[in-house]
Amino acid sequence: MIRLLLAAAIVMPCLGCASVTRGTTENISISTTPAGATADISGLEIPTACVTPCVVQAKRNADITVTINKEGYEPQIIPLTKEIPGSGAAGFAGNVLLGGLIGMGVDAATGAAQDHKPNPVIVTLQPLTRASPHAPRPRPPKRPPPPSPQS
Repeated sequence: MIRLLLAAAIVMPCLGCASVTRGTTENISISTTPAGATADISGLEIPTACVTPCVVQAKRNADITVTINKEGYEPQIIPLTKEIPGSGAAGFAGNVLLGGLIGMGVDAATGAAQDHKPNPVIVTLQPLTRASPHAPRPRPPKRPPPPSPQS
């Protein structure tokens, strides 16, 4: 019985810590309609690109932007925001009771209480139009060569 109480006393401070209960990374899902677009993800330790649909792992405290490109479609840039959902707030608040200032500092530094939004990132691509600045410009028609003078 004493061993059980001792083990509980050692483990309890960690249960309130969002870094322990939620982790410091999360998976971000990216999909497009139509599929097969290239998603360039900036803000990761190593800039990453994938072909949609795909999933990337990111640190919760990362400032992430997803840039979507597909030939024949308008490029899209999606900046992700960071929010504290209920489960993250509960883990962070648990530090007040169990983890103390150290647990709060760890959670703040790692962003463990945060989630990226939107997640999943879902993008409907728009076809390029002639008026689009990204559309290839039409070439002017070729002029016929001037008539040669006859001698």
